[in-house]
Amino acid sequence: MGFDTIIANGQVVTATDTYTSDVAIIEGKISAIGESLPRENAGKVINATSKYVLPGGIDVHTHLDMPFGGTTSADDFETGTRAAAFGGTTTLIDFAIQYKGQTLRTAFDTWMRKSSGKAVCDYAFHCIITDLAEAQLEEMNALVRDGVTSFKLFMAYPGVFMLDDASIFKALRATSKNGGLVCMHAENGGAIDVIVQQVLAEGKKAPKYHALTRPTTAEAEATSRAIALAEMAGAPVYIVHLSCNDALEKVREARDRGLPVYAETCPQYLYLSIENFDAPGFEGAKYVFTPPLREKWHQEKLWNGLKTDRLQVVSTDHCPFCFKEQKELGRDDFTKIPNGGPGIEHRMSLIFSGGVAAGRFSVNRFVELVSTTPAKLFGLYPRKGTIAVGSDADLVIFDPKRKHTISAKTHHMRVDYSMFEGIEVTGMPDAVLSRGRVVVQGDRFLGRPGAGEFLKRALYSQP
Repeated sequence: MGFDTIIANGQVVTATDTYTSDVAIIEGKISAIGESLPRENAGKVINATSKYVLPGGIDVHTHLDMPFGGTTSADDFETGTRAAAFGGTTTLIDFAIQYKGQTLRTAFDTWMRKSSGKAVCDYAFHCIITDLAEAQLEEMNALVRDGVTSFKLFMAYPGVFMLDDASIFKALRATSKNGGLVCMHAENGGAIDVIVQQVLAEGKKAPKYHALTRPTTAEAEATSRAIALAEMAGAPVYIVHLSCNDALEKVREARDRGLPVYAETCPQYLYLSIENFDAPGFEGAKYVFTPPLREKWHQEKLWNGLKTDRLQVVSTDHCPFCFKEQKELGRDDFTKIPNGGPGIEHRMSLIFSGGVAAGRFSVNRFVELVSTTPAKLFGLYPRKGTIAVGSDADLVIFDPKRKHTISAKTHHMRVDYSMFEGIEVTGMPDAVLSRGRVVVQGDRFLGRPGAGEFLKRALYSQP
């Protein structure tokens, strides 16, 4: 029997195992795993000696082609998925936004149009709910049946995205019955708004005030409230972009009680801190995203959370706005700076470097955080998130020793700066395959727009 491709002699890594083996691919699926698979009829043999063979990364929190604050995020589904692929991420879950008065189906259809014919690798959507009447509760059930099995709710951004507790509770009760999962942006938006208005009245308008008006207590309180509402509803809950130890403690307490509470953090909270706002002039605007950067001591608490499974996932919250032209919109008022930063390309290397290369956790735990657990929580496992016969051949040949200095000069995101400029990482993808097709080889892009498929997802399952 002939194979389309054999990846030969690599160190195959899953969340549970590490072993030397060949991986064979037929028609986009992993068809065999074993030592010394027959090469003679293989269409292509890729030598992975002394390299890791990892399941493709899954980034469950991105914002491509997203309108915000009078502009739109700089990466669309073509440039964003391409940059993701260069970093070893082969699947992403973006957000279809329901605006007030719209049906959820309208939101989903709008984002399907945005992505159509553009994505380089596979993708799915969460649905953001900003307006929840009885009709939308029925629509949630219909979307779950159609494979959109997660929803995002906001406790922040009053008047734009924020929902009241009663609506949040209703949505959680709906997912407790339909098997979906609610992703929660947990910050006390009402209290933050009062602080923001006071600071503006005092004439304080520099980028740093974005962070100073969003205290860690506001995140911890909302995290605690989200957990309480989910517990009352008998539903699981997933806290997005957790940034500080105060909120992490609330997740830890809930998990210690056995509640199905999960949380992600992002590389920016592990590598950057409020000190980045001390950059000269308006440079601090590059670091305006929500939740904001925290004091440096939180970083080690979050790394420890990843090690001990207090945190289960690392995503990026990739939402890029160019420094010139877009971030500039808030030059005279920090509240008008579009919120978000670019990170989709460097998640895998940053977490490998700071986690595995730095000795904080094993390469298996790394795979669990960036691929396997996201796949399980969001209904993609075992099609994605592991290396097993029958799984999609989304594979990364990863050099654990290769060093790279992150820079806007060399990245593939369509944005004019890097949040991680000058940071040296250890560990980089050498080649990336999406459903058996090589999309990245070294510095060359070999994929094509439109090759990525929309993924209908199964229900949430406990990892």
